Amino acid sequence: MRLFVSLAYDGANYAGWQRQDNALSVQQVLEDAFSTVLSEKISVTGAGRTDAGVSASCYYAHFDTDIEIKEPKTLLYKLNAITPADIVIYSLCRVADDAHARFDATSRSYSYRLHTVKDPFAYMSTYCKFDLDMDAMNEAAGYLIGEQDFSSLEKTGGSNATSICKVTRAAWQRTSPCHYVFNITANRFLRNMVRAAVGTLLEVGRHRQKPEWVAEVIAGRDRCSAGQSAPAVGLALTDITYPYPLIPLK
Repeated sequence: MRLFVSLAYDGANYAGWQRQDNALSVQQVLEDAFSTVLSEKISVTGAGRTDAGVSASCYYAHFDTDIEIKEPKTLLYKLNAITPADIVIYSLCRVADDAHARFDATSRSYSYRLHTVKDPFAYMSTYCKFDLDMDAMNEAAGYLIGEQDFSSLEKTGGSNATSICKVTRAAWQRTSPCHYVFNITANRFLRNMVRAAVGTLLEVGRHRQKPEWVAEVIAGRDRCSAGQSAPAVGLALTDITYPYPLIPLK
């Protein structure tokens, strides 16, 4: 049977989601934990890659097993007992045998947090030492919305078949006088796309570019024309939606 795993993780200590030869990944930790508890080799497929240092407050993965899960709560307890404190497994959901955590996702949402004054308690937030014009950044963010080719915000060397994404939400909000969060939702994201978008919008927030410049950047489809990518710290995957219900085993 196929099961979806609902989890969250702090990405600070990992080289991203995907298993790598010379660095610790979230996928590796998860596969090792399930393999140990279920006493069989488990291969886990994630909803998508997150880069080194990027976190996820909502993440899904799937795996197949022939073992009947009779006591889900006990299994979750054992899994969380052997995984590090920066990874939590919330639930297991039985799904159709052809359900896919990555390809079936209909939308993904990210948030990016930053602060403009030094704050030792602003964990998972990037320090930006410049004053920012949030109204200008929101005007600029409006140019991200819609179905467009986002090649200019894609890390070079990507292997995507297409660079077209449909962004349905892109907006900044101020959570305190010096703390900001950028929220963005799309049907799919390109590698490094959110960090590149944030770096580009910050150019507008610092009054180094006009809001309409963002439209020119997207139309140009040239990564070199956009702003620098914002640091990984501050970025988190916050939601993934699917076209079917995910009902936790009880």
